[in-house]
Formats: sequence, structure tokens, C-alpha cells
Amino acid sequence: MSAPATSARSTATADLDRAVGELHERARRFARLGPAAKAGLVRSCIPRVVEVAPAWSARGLKAKGLPATSAEEWLAGPLPTVRHLRLLAASLDAIASSGRPPLGTGTRSRADGRLEVDLFPVTGLDRALYRGTSAYALLQEGLDADAARARQAPFYAEADPEGGVCLVLGAGNASSIPAMDVLTKLFNEGQVCLLKINPVNEWVGPFVERALAPLVEAGFLRVVYGGAEVGRHLVGHPGIDAVHLTGSAQTHDALVWGPPGPEQDRRRAANDPVLAVPITSELGNVTPVAVVPHRYRPADLAFQARYLATMVANNASFNCISAKMLVTASGWPQREEFLDLVSGYLAGVPTRRAYYPGAAERYATLTEGREVRPLGAPAAGELPWGVIRGLDATATDDPLFVTEPFCSLLSETSVAGPDPVDFLAAATTFANDTLWGTLSAAIIVPPELERDPTVAQALDRSVTDLRYGNVAINHWPALNYALVSLPWGGHPSSTLQDVQSGLGWVHNSGMLGGLDKAVLRGGIRVRPTPPWFADHPSAGRAGADLVGLEADPSWARLPGLLRHLL
Repeated sequence: MSAPATSARSTATADLDRAVGELHERARRFARLGPAAKAGLVRSCIPRVVEVAPAWSARGLKAKGLPATSAEEWLAGPLPTVRHLRLLAASLDAIASSGRPPLGTGTRSRADGRLEVDLFPVTGLDRALYRGTSAYALLQEGLDADAARARQAPFYAEADPEGGVCLVLGAGNASSIPAMDVLTKLFNEGQVCLLKINPVNEWVGPFVERALAPLVEAGFLRVVYGGAEVGRHLVGHPGIDAVHLTGSAQTHDALVWGPPGPEQDRRRAANDPVLAVPITSELGNVTPVAVVPHRYRPADLAFQARYLATMVANNASFNCISAKMLVTASGWPQREEFLDLVSGYLAGVPTRRAYYPGAAERYATLTEGREVRPLGAPAAGELPWGVIRGLDATATDDPLFVTEPFCSLLSETSVAGPDPVDFLAAATTFANDTLWGTLSAAIIVPPELERDPTVAQALDRSVTDLRYGNVAINHWPALNYALVSLPWGGHPSSTLQDVQSGLGWVHNSGMLGGLDKAVLRGGIRVRPTPPWFADHPSAGRAGADLVGLEADPSWARLPGLLRHLL
């Protein structure tokens, strides 16, 4: 296997200890800082993000070997970061004036008594830009609107909080994750943060420091660099009060239970962790995309195939939410047509630099002895797109079901038959009981079926029963992540011993409690083509406009943005 990434600018041990000490000295002061003052701090970061966004995007594209015309790093880095800041500031303003943020944009009680809280669109501009897309949070059983309000923003209900120092072990893939994890820990949970940048994308550290400079200057954030040895030193540091990790389940378990082996197994069984402080985490997923069987119109089938290709190709498939397991119905007449369309669109996407350590080895191991359709013409350091068809859904120990590939592979399996109701039940059971992970799942379903009361009821039952923290209907769950008003994290059924996709929530700008999952819905086709599509010809020119619109929402900005997107 490839060696883990090493840091080119590792922070000295004395400087690490100094950073922890400085944060510890300011933890109580930050915790007791009023929400209005916190809102001011958050807002002061917005122009900093706008200022560094072009260089942030350009540096990310260079690191990944992408052309300067690509929108990928605008969308993966500064855009969600600036949206997070804006929505967070609005919530802090509401806490300052009334004690808690609004309970979404509306609520409704379902027939089963559970509460749904509308979270998107937030504004009229959201509605215009994401036409036909909506999202809500499904709360846990037994919570009504009053109980939901009582659980909002719990940190801000504390009297004289002490605060603490949270070590944030940053992600190595999407460049917005480190900043957004820090913002959640600071302003949702009241902890000052020590952010360790991942060596894989060490380039992003200086941009985060510049973008969040007001927090650094106030002494509430420190950014450090280094590999595993720096992480081990900080995790065991007596000045650290909590840890947040975005990474792998293996890294999580090594931090919590110790190195792999009999002693780790003993500690896990005895619930005797070596980690002495609380940990939250986001740890990846074998992301399923279930296609409800139907006679799809050609344009609808083609659009969703193109969308699925984007879910695979974005960031060279180094996303915890990359589509990994296509679930189709046995006997669905359009199965081969759909798979051919997906393969055709992938073949048209240039192959990508396999920058994440171990990608080539994982690709080779997971494809060995299988019939795989390699697509594209990879150069040195790149991997082909790979599609593996026809996995046996009953072979529950197949490595492709229980291993997150984290490389350019998409697999396919079939369950049930062509009846939509039977398929939804079988696909839900397969995803819950066979696939590894609890982070996100997607369902493709045409409007004709959603209008059928029996199918609509079965779809609702599947969405409710899926043990995933985020579900997207006719969309990529990456949108759940990027919209920020939705909570992002693994399903709360995970435990420290069986962590799956992680514990806790990030983003969640409305600071909701009692969460079960977030659900995003969209139409079977989106017009105009979304800027995150891998084959969008001009989205890169819209990057600065998108960031500017999120930083300062104005209808006057919309025409220029649409010119680029159209």
C-alpha cells in the first residue's frame, strides 16, 4: 500500500504546545462572548473569503491537475464556506434578539406524528437559483415543534459556559471541509479550535488562515500542519478537550481504541477507549444510488445518467459522497440502456489525477478478478473510470459492499423486481443491512411515480427507514452538504463501537437538535444545467459570481450569473 501523505511544513512541537496554550487561555472568553459579537466576527470573515476565493480556487485546480476553466474548486471551497458564514451570522443575530434561531422556514407534523422542519430554500434567491429543489430535516420520534425549539442552540442556553479547545483533524479532499468544521465547532458548540491541516491538501491551509483571519487574530483559532505524528501528539495533549475528525473509520478507531489488533478489540468490547475526550466524526460511505424502476422518458434517463457520471467523476471520486453503488431493479427493461448511458458520459469526462494516497492500490485490489469496464485514456498518475456491473446482492461480504473505494470506481447490483413498491423496500433493506456507512443515499424516481399514492407512500417509508444522515431524491447528496442549512453527518444510529460514517452533525446553521436525517428533493431534470456537472462548458466563469452572490445576495447579481451558466 502507498505510504500516508507526509507534511512539507510540519509545525514544531513547541509551537503546537504554544497554540494549545493560547487557545486554552481564550476558551472561556470566547464561550461567554455574546451572540451579537460572535455574529460580527462571522460577518467580518465574509469579505476575506471573497478576497482569497480566486487564488483558493486556482491553487486547488493546480493541485488536482484541472484546467483553469473548471468550476470544481470554486464549488468545493469558497462557495459553501461563504454561504456557511452568511447563514451562521443570521442565526447568531436571531439568538441575540430572541434566544434561538427560527425553527426553519416552516414545520409540519406527519401522519405518523413525526415533525419535519423545512430548511431550504431559505430565501427567494435560493428558490430562483435552485428551482424545484427543497429540503427538510426529519426529527426523531416524540418531538413536536415545542420540543424542537427547546432543543435548538443548546450551547446558547448555558449559563456561564466554560468552553473548551477542540482539535479539528482536517479532511484531505474537499477544501471547504476544514473551515466549515471549524465554524460548526466554534459557533454551534462554543469551542475554540486548533485546526490541523491534512498533508494531502496542505495547500489549503494558508487560504483558510486568510479567510478566517478575524478568528485567528482574536485568538480563537490556530492552524497547524503535520502528519500522523503531529495528530498523535495533539490527540493526547492534556489541553485538548474534544476532537473532531473527518477521515476514515480506521483512523477513528485507532484514535479511540488504539492500534489494530487484539488490544483494540478488547477495548472496544469493554467500552474502554484510550481517547479520554469526546470525539465527533465524519468518516465516509459506500454511497448508494437507487433507481426506482419505470419506463423513463429518454431525456429524463439521459439527464440522470449524466448526473450519476458527475457523482462519480467530481474530485476524481475522492469524495465520501461519490456515487459508489448503483442499485437497479432485476428485470428493469431500461437497465442496460441506463448503464450504457452512464458509461458513455463517464467516457467523455477526462480522466483525473489520482492524488489521494493509495488510490491505485485500492483500484487494483477491488477490480482484481472482476469484469470491469475501464473508461477514458488515463495518463501517468491517473486512473480510468471503472464500472463493474452485476454484483450479486446476496453476497453480503463482497468487498465492494463493505469497503469505501475512494477511487474512480462505480459498481452496480440489482434487487427485487420491476415493481416500484417492492423495489423501494428491497433497496432500503439492502442499503441498510449490506452496504457500509450511514452518511448519504440517493434515490432516482420520476414524477409519474411520485404522483401515484401507493408509490409515494412507499417512497416516504423508504426515506424514513433509510439509516443515513442525508437522503437526496433526484439529486446528488453533495448538495445536502453544500447548502449548509441542512445538518451534515452520519445517521444517529451509529455508536462509538460501530461508528460507520461517524458521530455528530456539522453545518446545521439553524442549530437543530433531535435530528434523524436531512432530506433533499428535486425534479427529475434540472434546468439550466447545474454548475457542478462535470461536463458543464462554462461554469468556471461563474465561480466569482456565485461566491459574490452568496456573500452579498442581490437580485441585481443574478443576470450576470445566469449569462455564464447558460
